[in-house]
Amino acid sequence: MLNTDDTKTAERHFTVTPLDLRQTQFKTAIRGFDREDVAAFLLEAADDYEYALRENERLRQELVRLDAALNQHRELEGSLKNTLVSAQKVADDMRESANQEAERIVRDAENQAELTLDKSQARVKQVQREIDGLRLKRRDVETSVEATISTLRNALEIVREQDQRQEKVVPHHPRVDLASRAV
Repeated sequence: MLNTDDTKTAERHFTVTPLDLRQTQFKTAIRGFDREDVAAFLLEAADDYEYALRENERLRQELVRLDAALNQHRELEGSLKNTLVSAQKVADDMRESANQEAERIVRDAENQAELTLDKSQARVKQVQREIDGLRLKRRDVETSVEATISTLRNALEIVREQDQRQEKVVPHHPRVDLASRAV
């Protein structure tokens, strides 16, 4: 950045202007310098001096422009740093939020799995009780069927025994007189 004290000091060094160099008249003296050479030199010096002043002014303006651009870049750099810090904070917050959400989902899934397991175990116990109940009913039915079969077998044996007794018994048919029937 251009210091204003340096600018004032630089301007103080130039008390002679290019116009002063062009318009300066020297007294004539005996054995003096050739007027044309002095005038040519002064014109050339004035042109170079004028060019140097213009270049100096152009460089000052360029310095002011570059200082402004530098300040703008510094502000932009600060803004970018703030943006990067904010973006990092947002990314960190998002990561933390995602981790918390993942932990919550895992906890919910574990709770749901535990609940499902409890329900499944209760259902298994219920089905086991139903199976045990059906086994008891089956035993009762088997016992009942066996009793029925035994009863039917006994009844069959009784019927067979009666049939055998009837075969041994000769039927007795009274004789009937045929003559008495004819009447």
